[in-house]
Amino acid sequence: MEEIGKSAGSSFSKEQQQIYKEWFNLADSDGDGRFTGNDATKFFAMSNLSRQQLKQVWALADSKRQGFLGFTEFVTAMQLVSLAQAGHELTPDTIKTASKMEDVKPPLMDGIDALLAKNKSSRIRENDINGSTQLSLSTGTPQFGAKSSRKMPLTAVTSIIDGLKRLYVEKLKPLEATYRFNDFVSPLLTNSDFDARPMVMLLGQYSTGKTTFIKHLLRCDYPGAHIGPEPTTDRFVVVMSGHDERSIPGNTVAVQADMPFSGLTHFGGAFLSKFECAQMPHPLLDEITIVDTPGVLSGEKQRTQRSYDFTGVISWFAAKCDLILLLFDPHKLDISDEFKRVIASLRGNDDKIRVVLNKADQVDTQQLMRVYGALMWSLGKVLNTPEVMRVYIGSFNDKPINEETASQMFCELFEKEQNDLLMDLVDIPKKACDRRINEFVKRARAAKMHAYIISHLKKEMPAIMGKAKTQQRLIDNLEDEFAKVSLLTFFLYSPFRLYIVYKHHLFCKQVQREFHLPPGDFPNVEHFKEVLNGYSIDKFEKLKPKMIQAVDDMLGYEIPELLKSFRNPYA
Repeated sequence: MEEIGKSAGSSFSKEQQQIYKEWFNLADSDGDGRFTGNDATKFFAMSNLSRQQLKQVWALADSKRQGFLGFTEFVTAMQLVSLAQAGHELTPDTIKTASKMEDVKPPLMDGIDALLAKNKSSRIRENDINGSTQLSLSTGTPQFGAKSSRKMPLTAVTSIIDGLKRLYVEKLKPLEATYRFNDFVSPLLTNSDFDARPMVMLLGQYSTGKTTFIKHLLRCDYPGAHIGPEPTTDRFVVVMSGHDERSIPGNTVAVQADMPFSGLTHFGGAFLSKFECAQMPHPLLDEITIVDTPGVLSGEKQRTQRSYDFTGVISWFAAKCDLILLLFDPHKLDISDEFKRVIASLRGNDDKIRVVLNKADQVDTQQLMRVYGALMWSLGKVLNTPEVMRVYIGSFNDKPINEETASQMFCELFEKEQNDLLMDLVDIPKKACDRRINEFVKRARAAKMHAYIISHLKKEMPAIMGKAKTQQRLIDNLEDEFAKVSLLTFFLYSPFRLYIVYKHHLFCKQVQREFHLPPGDFPNVEHFKEVLNGYSIDKFEKLKPKMIQAVDDMLGYEIPELLKSFRNPYA
């Protein structure tokens, strides 16, 4: 776990750091703090390495696949260039080697000194010009400040995330706003949603070791953490990086523009009073954010209704998270009604879910085999899927393994399982950009489907009389209307089959299964009904083909072009 957040160039001297800073400022052509592929093709050419070697340098340095290198990644690239020049083979382990070697000197770059001297003289001339004109500027027309003059236009894209922001604002957000996607499915995105660190959410019944698991990762308690056999964590706690240790109340967190939690205001004050942010300086939290959740209730406890939409909040976080850990205790394998609803709310995020059988050293070998089988059987019934989920077995706390119940073989198993899980967590920052793209495409498909549904319902409404009665009929038979929408969208792409509408109108559900968009692309019927009851359907907009086409072009052409633009420049 120490590998997360560790700087590859943490061992170089202050003198080397100054050299790398000068090189980075020189190589960063537009001064935005991002060393792009175009910058690399010019600057790395001075190393005289082969194209294949430079391809490996970029791939290893840009491990997060952002399409650019920050200063830390630039230093990593420079150290890799130096090692390659010395004859070392470039592999993923080379980065670990570079971080431990204090004698990795800056690489040899042909012509670098001449370029630095030229750049320095040009800056001196620029300062002289600015100094001579300062008086006239101050007394003449108003000038732009340093920040506003360097502000990049919307079309200036220097990373994949920047590109997604631009595509969202120009193509997807207008569609979402027109058809009220933010009220039915998910709040509109902000810059902080794109820039947020990857998140890991822990779910499980009370006393399954969620807070202890976080303590095990951090090697310390986070501010406000409480551990006990009863439901001690009674609120959602976001554990994230900060300059000092402090707890921030939920209402304050939700209104901060630099945090991606503004959408939680939708769940009201009752939830926000049960939400807080715990900040602390930690290298792990510099890379990922951890979400600790209240224990899922079981037995008599679950009869007491929570004061907010618990499963709705879980679903909101699930869409934002990069990994979801379901924790189980060998002595608590029963899945309560509330836990079933929680797992059901994770629908559409199955690829993020990992199962952790915690406290496994509390049972002997024979019992552990039975517990594992019972857990898989219970999960199979709830998840309703034939695929076997990845289950990590271990005891994720700081206490030594109970050797009285765990044999030597199982001690080795626990160690391997823990290492596998930690490696899964280590990979999260590396896959964060890919995950952002994946979630963005999923959102675009959902928004497009939502537009089809809303416009179809609008079209079914009468022009004058009987609006209330028709709206109620549409809401009561929403599943059938979804099926009609699926049929309609199929014919939009396959007009030569239009005659089927008239001959087989009653079989639209079957056509949905055989030809069109999968049922998983449609929203939850009950939730959609609940929100729809608060609207007058006839007030919605009709279908706007230009907006749909804009999203289709974005998915079909612009996103692939964006990824192509920021791929490895030596690929």
